[in-house]
Amino acid sequence: MAEDLAGAGAAAAAPDPDGPDGVRMTWNNWPRSKLEASKCVVPVAASIAPIRASPSLLVLPYNPLRCKPPCSAVLNPFARVDFAAKIWICPFCFSRNHFPPHYAAISEAVVPGELYPQCTTVEYAPPPLDHYSAPSSPPPLPPVFLFVIDTCLIEEEMGFVKSAMRRAIGMLPEHALVGLVTFVSAMVPLLDELQTDQWPVEAGNRALRCTGVALNVASGLLGACMPGTGARIVALVGGPCTQGPGMIMIHSRISSQKCLSRAEYMLQNCIPIVSKDFSESVRSHKDLDKDAVPHFHKAVKFYDNLAKQLVNQGHVLDLFASAVDQVGLAEMKVAVERTGGLVVLAESFGHSVFKDSFKRIFEDGEQSLGLSFNGTLEINCSKDIKIQGVIGPCTSLEKKGALCADTIVGQGNTTSWKMCGLDRTTCLTVFFEISPSERPNQSGIPNPQLYIQFLTNYQSPEGQMRLRVTTVTRRWVDGSCSEELVEGFDQETAAVVFARYVSLKMEMEVINNSPDETAYFRMLLNRESISNSVVMIQPSLLSYSFNSPPSPALLDVASISADCILLLDAYFSVVIFHGMTIAQWRNMGYQNQPEHQAFAQLLQAPQDDAQMIIKNRFPVPRLVICDQHGSQDIIIACDLVTNYVDARFLLAKLNPSATYNSAHEVAPGSDVIFTNDVSLQIFCEHLQRLAVQS
Repeated sequence: MAEDLAGAGAAAAAPDPDGPDGVRMTWNNWPRSKLEASKCVVPVAASIAPIRASPSLLVLPYNPLRCKPPCSAVLNPFARVDFAAKIWICPFCFSRNHFPPHYAAISEAVVPGELYPQCTTVEYAPPPLDHYSAPSSPPPLPPVFLFVIDTCLIEEEMGFVKSAMRRAIGMLPEHALVGLVTFVSAMVPLLDELQTDQWPVEAGNRALRCTGVALNVASGLLGACMPGTGARIVALVGGPCTQGPGMIMIHSRISSQKCLSRAEYMLQNCIPIVSKDFSESVRSHKDLDKDAVPHFHKAVKFYDNLAKQLVNQGHVLDLFASAVDQVGLAEMKVAVERTGGLVVLAESFGHSVFKDSFKRIFEDGEQSLGLSFNGTLEINCSKDIKIQGVIGPCTSLEKKGALCADTIVGQGNTTSWKMCGLDRTTCLTVFFEISPSERPNQSGIPNPQLYIQFLTNYQSPEGQMRLRVTTVTRRWVDGSCSEELVEGFDQETAAVVFARYVSLKMEMEVINNSPDETAYFRMLLNRESISNSVVMIQPSLLSYSFNSPPSPALLDVASISADCILLLDAYFSVVIFHGMTIAQWRNMGYQNQPEHQAFAQLLQAPQDDAQMIIKNRFPVPRLVICDQHGSQDIIIACDLVTNYVDARFLLAKLNPSATYNSAHEVAPGSDVIFTNDVSLQIFCEHLQRLAVQS
């Protein structure tokens, strides 16, 4: 038993699906014609992590060798090389390029790193020019962090903010430049002097909070002092904007000035006291559908202009929103996403989701996110391919050319994009269009391979400018070879790409989420890796028991058993669910007895796996520990990493194959879900009937 649990982690460590290039495609074999591509239904697209960390990454201490304009592709392993004539042929435009003099020593036995067959991804990090060659060359620029702090908070929340800020400033590099802006005063020199907003607020009204003005001031300050320098505006917001540009509402349910305990504050916020004037209440999806949102469109336009200003300056907007109500993330989304900013949504500044996530952005070493600045992405591809656009945290640089498709998806009509902020986990989705040329190539024989090159220029956390070059190849197949197309189909990538595409193209019916939550979920879906995005779409469930090592379980209520432990990874939350018998044994302290060490190891195994998930994820997910038939009382412990709460955190994610209507069919020790929703089986049967009828 102990050996099974100890080896579970190693056994679960599957090969990296992204590979060293950080590229995954919906189709790894591409149809040759536009018509054949349309029959595939799933878009031809690629997911790329531009600066993903890789232990095998080759770093070259010199400048890249480029093809002649207008191609400008970088030398790569797929180029054909004539070592005798010292010429290389570009695989994208087939131009013949001469090697420069400093490549004179190359031969079949001595090749530069960028030509190694296994090095399809390399990074160029040329050393800075010395004093003699460039006396006026400036030193690497320090990172800049401008914190914008909301002071319209209750005392308890302000205490959490101060604590988090002290920890963060202590982790910043010594050479970093730090600024502080509050929503009420101008610049505050010391964190200890921070106070809650003292402006009087009438009973029943919300505090006057000018979030838009504060962010506009911060942007203008950085634009005047640090234009073009890698800088981040880190905004800590505790409620909706109620004053000035970016305003989303006027009235409030309670006053935030009275010093309340966290429990009292949350309890009062749950009371449905709304303004008599419906237009002054917090907007919902129903309001957006009816266009009954007097402030929404103005706020979105304001933040759109702010995004353009920040992109022009090369600066990032990060948002950490902590409140039990909405703060206006749906309106601010455009400014955060187009600058490549980070976003975290939590219930309180004292909650582990905020505290641990906020800490992560300043950590170094293995836990570092590798926050980088001033990134640009350029794409080169074979002539039979055109680029429709990109979905993800970036902005079009409007660099039009022959590779731009007529159909636009996301940020399109360009071959170059700006990423003011990016990190090791940043992921973009690129959509392609098959557009075969009239002539095959110079030899008249169709080329069986296609090529795509991603060029990412960015400022590293150390301030050095680097160029990451990833060149990939895939195979063309004829439309008649459907088996070959299917063999190259990546269903995980296809599911994620389709989800991103649909959420961009249409506003689907949204239930159980506020506009802020919807914006939050979609922003993370658009920027996360394929593996993490799949978990958002379909959570993973592991079962731990004495009878077998940890193994995957169906997302079904039938997976619940009294003598097993379930570990649910739903991306935003990680749930450890103890069966009824396991919970009883734990409460009796069997794990503390020497003769029951196997039980202690069984209890510890999901804890260790949960911590591994949390360690490698940003934003940090909420850890929930619950028991079968657990208490209905929710225990709010914002300063703890675990919450013993009701089992609904797990049941809400499971297929209701057993409900109160079929309780007599449930196996002993299992469970039922009290819902009128149909099970997956009934849904599929209904879908089959509809398909037959149509």
